[in-house]
Amino acid sequence: MKINVLIVEDDAAMRVVLKNTVQSVEMDIEIENIYEAENGKEGIKALKDNESIDLMLVDIYMPVMDGLDMLDYVHDHPDFQHIPAIVVSTENDEERIDAILRQGLGFVPKPLTHVLLKDQIVSMIGENADEK
Repeated sequence: MKINVLIVEDDAAMRVVLKNTVQSVEMDIEIENIYEAENGKEGIKALKDNESIDLMLVDIYMPVMDGLDMLDYVHDHPDFQHIPAIVVSTENDEERIDAILRQGLGFVPKPLTHVLLKDQIVSMIGENADEK
């Protein structure tokens, strides 16, 4: 299976880490394209410009539009609400993390590990593979 990933992260160095991690993790899922955005507003534009996005990795704390506002938009938009998302964040408030997980989103804390990110990707894509 080939997938297209959108990384929404304001820190350029962290975008590189995420991109390299996604590309280097061994799994049965092949990464075809990786799109990048610096904030939620650019993330929404990337979704509109690239209809083939299969997975989003989204930071919470970003300028212009934060990740949770972007994900609320995605959740309410019929063209995008089927796309699974993994929140990659320094968030450490357990109640907030629980709220993220209750929404059906994945969560990977920063600093991230290859194993946890891989497990989340496989979990999120595996749950949505039948829809492809």
